[in-house]
Amino acid sequence: MFHSSRPTFAEIELEALLHNLRQATRFCGPGQRILAVVKANAYGHGAVAVSKALAAEGVEQFGVAILEEALELRLAGINQPILVFGGCFPGQEEAFLQQRLMPVVCDRQSLMRLNRFAYQRDVRLPVHLKVDTGMGRAGFLLPEFRQLVPELEALDGLSIVGLMSHLACADEVEDDVTSSQVERFRGLIREVRDQGLDIPELHISNSAGLVGWDCPECTLVRPGIMLYGGMPGEKYRDRLDLKPVMHVRTHIAQLKSVPPGTGVSYGHRFHATRQTMLALLPIGYADGYNRLLTNRGEVLIGGRRAPVVGTVCMDWIMIDVTDIQQVAVGDPVTLLGEVDGLMISAEEWAEWLGTISYEIFCRIGARVPRYYPEAQSD
Repeated sequence: MFHSSRPTFAEIELEALLHNLRQATRFCGPGQRILAVVKANAYGHGAVAVSKALAAEGVEQFGVAILEEALELRLAGINQPILVFGGCFPGQEEAFLQQRLMPVVCDRQSLMRLNRFAYQRDVRLPVHLKVDTGMGRAGFLLPEFRQLVPELEALDGLSIVGLMSHLACADEVEDDVTSSQVERFRGLIREVRDQGLDIPELHISNSAGLVGWDCPECTLVRPGIMLYGGMPGEKYRDRLDLKPVMHVRTHIAQLKSVPPGTGVSYGHRFHATRQTMLALLPIGYADGYNRLLTNRGEVLIGGRRAPVVGTVCMDWIMIDVTDIQQVAVGDPVTLLGEVDGLMISAEEWAEWLGTISYEIFCRIGARVPRYYPEAQSD
């Protein structure tokens, strides 16, 4: 049973999460395993609960962005290997060592610093090396990495357990950038092996890369958005049967009937053109309901859609329920997700805002309690 006193909450369906995990597993090649991406609080879904559910289903490794996210998982009893994509910053070395965390290393200076630190303690710190095959972001450039390879075996403080890259345009099915990146990475793997260097873990595929591209040499794949029901690209919709994991819900706090001409909310950016029944909902931009949804968003109530009217406030939004019968204070409202066979997807919400589903999930605020029905019923 859900005991939060706040009528606004995010319902997280863990069974849908596991369904999506099985979808991701369907695209794994022989011997490939899942490294589940749970950074940014599992894209807003709650990293601890999500990681525990995935671990119970057999996921062996997790990926986060920063040290603090990894520490949260360790504190919660997640003992599986954790890869920290953002690396290990100066002063964090001891925490990485004590908590058995693996940093991604993207540059020579960081590599040498970590090697000195671990060597002085007579230990080997496991690391993954990241190469920039065309993302144009973090990672060793290919010529730089090739020069580095002969030096790697002499780094007595490090254990090079992974080699990785990241795809820039994999959400497009037909894309020369992605095919070039994959071929560069495969070629680099061959070069490394030819020089006698054995790196056990190899990975490049995010959700879109997993579904649309193949790198048979890779041992790991890194699904993120697809685990949470977000489509990694519109062109993949016919290949995937994903279920929404997050459902943002609230309840009507007040009803008021206003006459034609009434201005609604800050700036009176909406004026009633008829006798209008307004429903006030206790959610606003401080909860992640973006202010740009003013006069643009829609919600689900009473088996129908209702429009958001007037400026989205910090703590409130207003919806027009004039055409919905028998509306009452306390009635449930769904802002994101599914109810009674109707759905407002993260992709639809993102289209209203000119952004991507990733941001929609991540922007649902910390003051919106997460509710896990399956966990509550155990």
